[in-house]
Amino acid sequence: MSYIQGQDRNQITLLPDCIEDYIGVDNPVRVIDAFVNGLDLTEAGFGKSTPKETSRPPYDPKDLLKLYVYGYFNRIRTSRKLMIECTRNVELFFLLGKLTPDFRTIADFRKDNAKALKNVFHAFVKLCIKLGLYQKELFAVDGSKFRAVNSKDNTYNVEILEKKLKRIDEHIKEFLSQMDQEDQAEPDALTPEQVKAAIQELTLRRETYQGYLKELIESGETQILLTDPEARRMHSKDGFHCCYNVQTAIDKGSHLIAEYQVTNHNTDQGLLEEIAEGIKKSLDIETVEVVADKGYESREDILNCVMNGIVPNVAMKYDKVERLFNIPYEESEITEDILNSTRPEDIQMCIKAGVLPSCYENTAIEVEVQEKSSLSCFTLNDDGTVTCPMGQILSKTKMRGKNTIYGNKDACRQCPNRCTSGTNPKTVSFSPNTKYVPVKMYGNPKCKLNPIPEDIPVNPFNHTLDKKDSISKKVVIRIKEDTQKIKERMCLSEHPFGTVKWYNGAHYLLCKGKEKATAELGLSFLAYNLKRAINMVGIEKLIKAM
Repeated sequence: MSYIQGQDRNQITLLPDCIEDYIGVDNPVRVIDAFVNGLDLTEAGFGKSTPKETSRPPYDPKDLLKLYVYGYFNRIRTSRKLMIECTRNVELFFLLGKLTPDFRTIADFRKDNAKALKNVFHAFVKLCIKLGLYQKELFAVDGSKFRAVNSKDNTYNVEILEKKLKRIDEHIKEFLSQMDQEDQAEPDALTPEQVKAAIQELTLRRETYQGYLKELIESGETQILLTDPEARRMHSKDGFHCCYNVQTAIDKGSHLIAEYQVTNHNTDQGLLEEIAEGIKKSLDIETVEVVADKGYESREDILNCVMNGIVPNVAMKYDKVERLFNIPYEESEITEDILNSTRPEDIQMCIKAGVLPSCYENTAIEVEVQEKSSLSCFTLNDDGTVTCPMGQILSKTKMRGKNTIYGNKDACRQCPNRCTSGTNPKTVSFSPNTKYVPVKMYGNPKCKLNPIPEDIPVNPFNHTLDKKDSISKKVVIRIKEDTQKIKERMCLSEHPFGTVKWYNGAHYLLCKGKEKATAELGLSFLAYNLKRAINMVGIEKLIKAM
């Protein structure tokens, strides 16, 4: 019995095979072809989307875009490898009509159309919205470090530069000393010409480092990177590397990436509102609920989220079961339209009036108006500590003349019935002969407070009674920890990063600069979403939607 035989390569056929016949109807290449053909490249911002009437005709941007989407879909990212694939890959014969662009042409297309490539990612997001793939119920936000095109040796800060300058000065001093002792030099020592050349080289290097140091001081930056100035040296799980901090938002229902941003922040702190606003814009929704880890702990950022239609479920880092925010009370007439509105200004009006907007119902956010209603006191204990009206222990923080100042930042931050309308932690002053300091309390009058002894007279002009503070009402915003959503976050956010970075091999970047890095990652995340959408609805349905 013989083996299965292929066609004789020297056999001449009367009619050549059709490229269309080589690509099956269920091949993902057809999805890429239909998606790119349906794009308006002029609206997306691609260059050369309309060819000139004269001069040599360029490659169609659609063909080059198909090439890149196909490459990232199949873990081929470099322009040289894509050029090789164009000469041997049957699927690319189908996509490009057997075009074989040079690797420089391929690389320049990605470099020159950086902004437009992110628009392509958003165009596919719009298509997935049309198919109803995004459930828009909850989004997991997380960040990950992607290596930039910059080595650690080409990274400088003030400390490194000062050490290098000091070392250069020491070397120059040694060479000058050697020149002074030229007559006593050993036979194998450097010649005067060699010493002068070494001093000249060190002097030039010192001038270079001094220029870097001056640039750092004038710009106010903490680092200077020579190859990719927009990247930053960051700490990752395997040490310090030059990276970009990439933020993504993953839809809970579909696991599709809804939005991404490339930043050079060393940490995720303070980035939650920015990425959440990107989700609202990308999916065309007015309110959004997000979940994030402890790295996004920023009270200012979380409060800004609440005030702008974003429900922030951030894992507790300092608090225990809930976050408390105290803001001034502003009396307003809240109509039904304002209550049901999702505009940030209407949401802020409701919250400042102590009314929970309709869009925040059944979420972790609660709003409460508190008034000055009860009288209590701070009590000095025998062990030198102070018990506050809520039963928390305050310790000594400093001396002010003969008076002792007590405080407890953690207790104040988590106190449900505060004794001050301000946002700063409360401090209380005890003179040498003081045992009790009275105070008026905000909050629930039924709350159990530290009692004032009956034999202690209460001076109504005591500074702790907030005589100077005319605010009788304040608003308390409570954000309770939703442990179930916090646990879901890791399952949602880690999978896309793991797929893009390690399965697709895109844990490092090929392009320099934040804008080009954004374009490159847009292609990676577009490829991830394409595969996810194909698995969810199938190739046929996806092509029909296009």
